[in-house]
Amino acid sequence: MKILVIEDEPKTAEYLRKGLTESAFVVDVAVTGADGLHCATEHQYDLVILDVMLPGMDGWQVLRELRERKQTPVLFLTARDEVEDRVRGLELGGDDYLAKPFAFVELLARVRTLLRRGPLREADRIEVDDLEIDLIRHRVARSGQRIDLTPREFALLHFLARRNGEVLSRTQIASHVWDMNFDSDTNVVDVAVRRLRAKMDDHFGNKLIHSVRGIGYVLESRRK
Repeated sequence: MKILVIEDEPKTAEYLRKGLTESAFVVDVAVTGADGLHCATEHQYDLVILDVMLPGMDGWQVLRELRERKQTPVLFLTARDEVEDRVRGLELGGDDYLAKPFAFVELLARVRTLLRRGPLREADRIEVDDLEIDLIRHRVARSGQRIDLTPREFALLHFLARRNGEVLSRTQIASHVWDMNFDSDTNVVDVAVRRLRAKMDDHFGNKLIHSVRGIGYVLESRRK
């Protein structure tokens, strides 16, 4: 799932990017309100984390203009902790409000709560054949056997499983999992899929990840 962080303080922005990426999210960062608004309106995000005190266009204005075009969930993350600030943020259409300084574990819990809420809610679990993916605890198992994955491997499996039965190109996978444009000279996707297969397919009779020649990969059960 993709998150946009609109934060002008470099250390905070990098802390958020690193922590959320390690939690299997794809993260973009914008350092001004205008750039953040452009990203939020021109691209599809599952959540926006928004500071209030931004250069040029502040967070209040960003949210006001965003709400004229999209209903993407917005979590305010700001040093402005007065009651009137919280009320203003929620009345403008914000979905949650967290004051700085903050504990990352609380931020992550609020992010996951927002992503499960309302029409954008995603199931807490994905099941394909004997594969079980627990999106809350970031646990994967096949036939009840726990499989340990890195955050990037989990993100790759999540994307494939969420699009169960759909053939996904290397370009799509690279864009969603690595947030990068696919370079035909780079085999990052193939290497990552090969490592994922070694962990969750090689030791089981029913293979779930399949290559589609000339296109990419698909996750599906072909058990007859």
